Amino acid sequence: MCGILAVLGCSDDSQAKRVRVLELSRRLKHRGPDWSGIYQFGDCFLAHQRLAIIDPASGDQPLYNEDKTIIVTVNGEIYNHEELRKQLSNHKFRTGSDCDVIAHLYEEHGEDFIDMLDGVFSFVLLDTRDNSFIAARDAIGVTPLYIGWGLDGSVWISSEMKGLNDDCEHFELFPPGHLYSSKEGGFKRWYNPPWYSESIPSVPYDPLALRKAFEKAVIKRLMTDVPFGVLLSGGLDSSLVAAVTARHLAGTKAAKQWGNKLHSFCVGLEGSPDLKAAKEVADYLGTVHHEFHFTVQDGIDAIEDVIYHIETYDVTTIRASTPMFLISRKIKALGVKMVISGEGSDEIFGGYLYFHKAPNKEEFHRETCHKIKALHQYDCLRANKATSAWGLEARVPFLDKEFINVAMSIDPEAKMIQRDLGRIEKWVLRKAFNDEENPYLPKHILYRQKEQFSDGVGYSWIDGLKAHAAEHVTDKMMLNAKKIYPHNTPTTKEAYNYRMIFERFFPQNSARLSVPGGPSVACSTAKAVEWDSQWLNNLDPSGRAALGVHDAAYEQQQVLPSLSAGHGPADITSKNPRMLEVTG
Repeated sequence: MCGILAVLGCSDDSQAKRVRVLELSRRLKHRGPDWSGIYQFGDCFLAHQRLAIIDPASGDQPLYNEDKTIIVTVNGEIYNHEELRKQLSNHKFRTGSDCDVIAHLYEEHGEDFIDMLDGVFSFVLLDTRDNSFIAARDAIGVTPLYIGWGLDGSVWISSEMKGLNDDCEHFELFPPGHLYSSKEGGFKRWYNPPWYSESIPSVPYDPLALRKAFEKAVIKRLMTDVPFGVLLSGGLDSSLVAAVTARHLAGTKAAKQWGNKLHSFCVGLEGSPDLKAAKEVADYLGTVHHEFHFTVQDGIDAIEDVIYHIETYDVTTIRASTPMFLISRKIKALGVKMVISGEGSDEIFGGYLYFHKAPNKEEFHRETCHKIKALHQYDCLRANKATSAWGLEARVPFLDKEFINVAMSIDPEAKMIQRDLGRIEKWVLRKAFNDEENPYLPKHILYRQKEQFSDGVGYSWIDGLKAHAAEHVTDKMMLNAKKIYPHNTPTTKEAYNYRMIFERFFPQNSARLSVPGGPSVACSTAKAVEWDSQWLNNLDPSGRAALGVHDAAYEQQQVLPSLSAGHGPADITSKNPRMLEVTG
């Protein structure tokens, strides 16, 4: 991923202003260590920090149309750029960059081309012919983006908050799936899939269709001109990503450049559940596996850097971001610049353990819709910024637009956890990849129960964070928490500690308002908290505290699931005491 910064209509075209924009753009250099660029047209500035993944030699930005009247700075990957180039055969392209199609699509279609882009992106496009501009963010918000306004009437757009927070009177999250037009003077939503209205779908579950859609999503993300690998925790989602990648890597351009051997990466405390499970999956798939260990103290030492880069004080996000931040540095040190990861599956399929309590399919489906819409504030933010902190790009096939359309059209009755039918969470996904003749994964991996990422790296991780916070946040400080932090008041010492660090880096009111809050279990909606009265008194946002399933160390499931009758693991709940603890 790259870093973009645009300052538009700032009423100052001086050299001093240009120097200031360059200074702010350098705050994003971690996102794009390979090259820097800036374009100035009067009092408009477009700056770029490049991470070179496609066409490293000549794809520097900003990018232009043929006569350089349209300028664009982009952070993202356009997976269908070759197809789009064919549709734009009358245009001349300056680079081989996948993002080079954007300026030319605008020439052909005006502001109505955004949905033609298959990929993830945040961009700002300046049309010097009438001094207008547009900015847009991808459907789900995989790429981060913020928008701010200056007292002089200027509009600021940046990949990260730190690029504009010191110079804007007000700033906020740029909403995913939206376009901002200077001509219209505001936002409009360009992403309008059927599921967005939250009406209950009724398409019968077709496991083969779901499998093909996911394989297609993974294959398109093998588009790379640099070394890459997969993040592998040993859980269902990352294991499926690795399995599909390994199966389809041979014959791709990436394999011709870097070889058919897939590299996989895992991080955890010594002896953690993820390390054990990931090694087993890696051995099964035959990947070149890299295992990284960290200590609780290593993680605590990194917390300030993590909060600075992730730009949140949300406890769950920080807990999970820290191991990802640490492993990203190790991966980059190996010369790898892109990884494929498993974010998004739990939101789409109701994979979090609290979904066991969903009272009906209507509430189940609406909760998944809300979870997907909020991903840009949680897992997308974590996956993008934790990796981009070290100039590493993370790609997320579960959040592919086409795949989401297929998965979210399934009748949610099929997604619900149903003990009497032996269906655990994400059963429809597990069933789709249960190929008896040519297995993708071992059965016990395919049916491994959900772990919160911050638990999977080692159960003492969260306990260590709590203990550290207890040493640095006193009871007296907590008594005044409401006065000090009236918005999203921290209710635990761990949350208070993170909030203090966040406010040091980002003291503006706009910054604290950018972080979600309210009653939640595992980043659920407030409505889902009502599914179980016991959750109302829960102060810890992780799934383990709310559901009581992660209080003991992870034990490998001993009984392999029987897959008769087309339902999945027969009577699996009666043989899995950890699941009985969730559902009983």
